[in-house]
Amino acid sequence: MIIVRLLQMPVILAVIFLITFWLAWVLPGDPLERPEGQRPPEEVQWAMKKQYNLDSKLSFLTSYVKGLSRGDLGPSLNYRDQRVNDIVKSGLPVSMLLGIAALWFALHIGLIAGIIGTLRAGSIWDMSGLAVALVGVSLPTFVTGAILLMLFAGIVEFFPPGGWGSPKHLILPALALGLAPAAYIARLVRLGLADVMNSDFIRTARAKGLSFRDALFKHALKVAFLPVLSFLGPAAAATFTGSFVIETIFAIPGLGDHFVNAVLNKDQFLILGLVLVYSTMLVLFNLLVDIAYAFVDPRIDLS
Repeated sequence: MIIVRLLQMPVILAVIFLITFWLAWVLPGDPLERPEGQRPPEEVQWAMKKQYNLDSKLSFLTSYVKGLSRGDLGPSLNYRDQRVNDIVKSGLPVSMLLGIAALWFALHIGLIAGIIGTLRAGSIWDMSGLAVALVGVSLPTFVTGAILLMLFAGIVEFFPPGGWGSPKHLILPALALGLAPAAYIARLVRLGLADVMNSDFIRTARAKGLSFRDALFKHALKVAFLPVLSFLGPAAAATFTGSFVIETIFAIPGLGDHFVNAVLNKDQFLILGLVLVYSTMLVLFNLLVDIAYAFVDPRIDLS
């Protein structure tokens, strides 16, 4: 199965690339137009189109694929004198760090809330966890981010309102980005544990003298974690690449701001490069989730 998935990856990425290429080409706007609306002289436009192969879809596609085979994502039309590779190298580590922190919050909050909901079903802790999960699922990230920003950077003034450079700058945006997946994880864990704890093998283990807590933590949690593991693939890809809105709200120099500017300015090179980075990460994370299944549940045969 792993070999088949590895063989499918280039095909999936090629389809994503072609769809993105078509969308980037038909996108309204002119990549040679400056932000203030000014346009270079006609002869300069002609020279730039020849230089970047913007005068023909086929010539642009051919030259881009040739550069891509060498690992070159091309020049940025919006950020002059910068190449897409350099933009990815500078922005991807920031977005990755934000995503790791967000996923850490999501896993810990979700697992703790789901386990408490199982151990203390119907209690005030369970109701509080369900309320937080409902808020996390219902509210979009930009609302969650704005609320956290007003509470902990505006009223309490415990965290900085934005920027990058210290651990304090990371906590609020990571929490805002991780609250929604944490809510889904909490629901999956709670529902999964409730189902597994009523299964035959758990009842047999309890009948042999195994305590409720041991049955939950040593046996049931491992089985109930499988749906969470399936969710972690796309969730990890989404959080690891950061959030456009969260990065904008908290002024984080990740890839989100670059992608928004690339679309607004019709920067084909940057659009294609960032979409390839995002889609590669999504495919890889889903593959890693399939591999991790075998370690969580030995009954699953990857071959």
